[in-house]
Amino acid sequence: MPYRKTIQEIETACQSDLHKGLSEEEARRRQKEQGKNILNKKKKVTLLQMFLEQFQDPMVIILIIGAIVSIFLKEYMDACIILVVIVLNAIIGVIQEFKAEKAIDALEKLSEPKAYVLRDGYLKEINSEDLVVGDIVELEAGRYIPADMRLLTSTNLKVEESTLTGESEAIEKQADIVYPDEMHIADQRNMVFMSTYVTYGKAQGMVVRCGMDSEVGKIARMLDETKEDMTPLQQRLAHLSKILGMLSLGVCAAMFVVAILQGRNLFDMLLLSISLAVAAIPEGLPAVVTIVLALGVQVMSKQNAIVRKLHAVETLGSVSVICSDKTGTLTQNKMHVVSSYANGMLQEVNEELLKGMVLCNDASISQNEVLGEPTETALLCFGEKQGFHKKDLDMKYVRVNEIPFDSNRKRMTTIHQHEREVVAYTKGALEKILAMCTSVWQDGKAVRMSNYEKQRILEASRQVSEDAQRVLALARKTLKSPYEDDVENKMCFIGFVGLMDPPREEVKDAIARCYKAGIRVAMITGDHPLTALAIARRLGIAKQETEVITGNQLDAMSDEELCASVKGYRVFARVTPQHKVRIVQAFKQNDLVVAMGGDGVNDAPSLKQADIGIAMGQGGTDVCKQASDMILADDNFATIVKAVEEGRGIYENIQKAILYLLSCNLGEIMSLFLAIICMPHVVSTLSAIQILWVNLITDAFPALALGVDPMEWDIMEQQPRNAKESLFAHGGWMFTILNGMFIGTITLVAFRYGLNSSPAKAQTMAFMVLSLSQLFHALNLRSRTHSIFAVGLFKNKWLILTFLFSTALQIAVCQLPIFNFILKTVPLDMMSWGLVFGLSASVILINEASKWFAKDK
Repeated sequence: MPYRKTIQEIETACQSDLHKGLSEEEARRRQKEQGKNILNKKKKVTLLQMFLEQFQDPMVIILIIGAIVSIFLKEYMDACIILVVIVLNAIIGVIQEFKAEKAIDALEKLSEPKAYVLRDGYLKEINSEDLVVGDIVELEAGRYIPADMRLLTSTNLKVEESTLTGESEAIEKQADIVYPDEMHIADQRNMVFMSTYVTYGKAQGMVVRCGMDSEVGKIARMLDETKEDMTPLQQRLAHLSKILGMLSLGVCAAMFVVAILQGRNLFDMLLLSISLAVAAIPEGLPAVVTIVLALGVQVMSKQNAIVRKLHAVETLGSVSVICSDKTGTLTQNKMHVVSSYANGMLQEVNEELLKGMVLCNDASISQNEVLGEPTETALLCFGEKQGFHKKDLDMKYVRVNEIPFDSNRKRMTTIHQHEREVVAYTKGALEKILAMCTSVWQDGKAVRMSNYEKQRILEASRQVSEDAQRVLALARKTLKSPYEDDVENKMCFIGFVGLMDPPREEVKDAIARCYKAGIRVAMITGDHPLTALAIARRLGIAKQETEVITGNQLDAMSDEELCASVKGYRVFARVTPQHKVRIVQAFKQNDLVVAMGGDGVNDAPSLKQADIGIAMGQGGTDVCKQASDMILADDNFATIVKAVEEGRGIYENIQKAILYLLSCNLGEIMSLFLAIICMPHVVSTLSAIQILWVNLITDAFPALALGVDPMEWDIMEQQPRNAKESLFAHGGWMFTILNGMFIGTITLVAFRYGLNSSPAKAQTMAFMVLSLSQLFHALNLRSRTHSIFAVGLFKNKWLILTFLFSTALQIAVCQLPIFNFILKTVPLDMMSWGLVFGLSASVILINEASKWFAKDK
């Protein structure tokens, strides 16, 4: 492990030269052996592959079989219509995935294109992909780190590692540290890692790991090894497909039994039974589900939630735990001054504190953009907001000398000439600043520092530190000359500020909504446990230390132990990417549907492992976005909650559509099957083309209208659905069967009435009642428990328009000659129409009565 070796040991292990680096010849030889310093690219999915993947759904496979059977029966129009539905369904799916997928190799973007490297004793710039183990690389502020390196020298080096470790603050690095024991990646201060970047200082490092061997490479490998699970809806639809497949086989078998018992022609009954089996499959179901999901995607995109895969919409609706990264997701990923101490009081500031924090500062403002190390930019912004502008102060207080920051001294000093006065400002760690102060600034002048005053400062600092704020103190001293030797001594204490990466303002309310909806929220971060707990307390995620667990504690647990105890923890601190994956897996093993939000490279494997991975669109890395199912365009945790609400509504609507379609198809089967059994010598209740018309026209449009039904007002006050819950839970099967039987029965009544005139009229009346009763039944699906008049009959305008349009279309089908020819119908008289509408509307009466009785009980 490079961080446990001295610089000389690293030189020997890497077979390099600290003064000359590698030779060009040796570098070429190593690159031939080791390969280029790049991350393996995942092969892009072509449009053709995307298209073919759409046909792997079990329901689609059954429809394809149905189309083949229709061709065998010479029902070519039926086959064509089924195939058109299948292809349209596939095209919709491909368009959505193609729009969401960006043709960008995210991992390749993480590598810095150029690097300054020492070769043959000369410093030269090369492509970072040409680096090999043993190369010596020069680093400076603003440059990305092109490989994992052991530092050889460092000068005030700070590195931003939040995308890899989750640390919100830039980390100080030192080359001369050697660790005797194993250390977490976030604590390896003598190492720098690929994809992070330098915010301050300079350094020289030796490459110890390249490409896929780097820490980022390990994460990339984890992404390739992670298997994507089916979403809950995909699992339920696959199960439904199996049921429908078995139902089709059962229908075929039953028809053969009937044929034998009635002495019918077996070949004729084979063709009829296959037709009946095809009728059992709701051809419009895959298209309805896909379109409803696509409509949901459009709605969510307007709310800043960009869904990359359609089925992720439904998965959001069943989420029962949200695992969120802290830095950049729950917090702003930007240091802010959140407290201050001056004039002996907390949350007080004075002119000298603001002036000193701005002057003793190397950050700058260029074109309204603050540039510099995160802590210093926070101090600069703090002063700017109070009217202390650096540009103006630098002109009045000209910097004439300085003592740069040093990690051992933990402070920096700047000396300024103001007219005839020379003043020094020193900022740094409180313990260092307080130790060199003999006076304190109060009411615009320096007074002697008493023990009481020192204790008061320490007590205020303790209060701020307990809230996980980083304390930076300021002192000043008037000098006789800019070049005095003893500057940092006998100074005057001005005050201090507390800095932290604060929570996003809207997150606390969003988390409260989650708990109200029965959704757990867990913070997963690379930060120190005390820092993480402080943020968690502010947001209402956790209250006490027993709800916090660290990466080291996770390492001591087996997977079984973690699975048993994971529900008791709300904060996971100092964790690695491997820990995050284990945490997600543990929640999933507890039958919880997991959403994981994050923005860094270190979040990518857990995003892919989760039921739904959510990446931040603004602050998130490309790797994170590529591993996700959904991207937040506004990096707002509250958007996740809105997406969950939308997902719940979409699932309910899909469930309504499925129950509607299946109860309608069951009505068709009953009317056909019972007519054959009860009336053996009579024509079939419906023709094949009429069956297909009902399945694709009368069924599909109301189902789509139900798919955009307004969601219930209390949907976010309900507990999350059980991940294993059936689509037909809470009486869904009984509702479907009873309504299907009722629709089938009234269809047979109409058929029997029409037989008094002619078989053609009987078939037409059965066709009309079957179609119109389904339209009335669609109104029932607005709510299975509340009266349609209570939920608002006209709230779903699309359903009402569909009802009116489809009713008019059915009348036209019956009355217009061209439709009479295509669909084998005949015109009906007023008496027959009265019976058709009376029987069809009875579906509403029977359902309203059942709701009333159920409510009364």
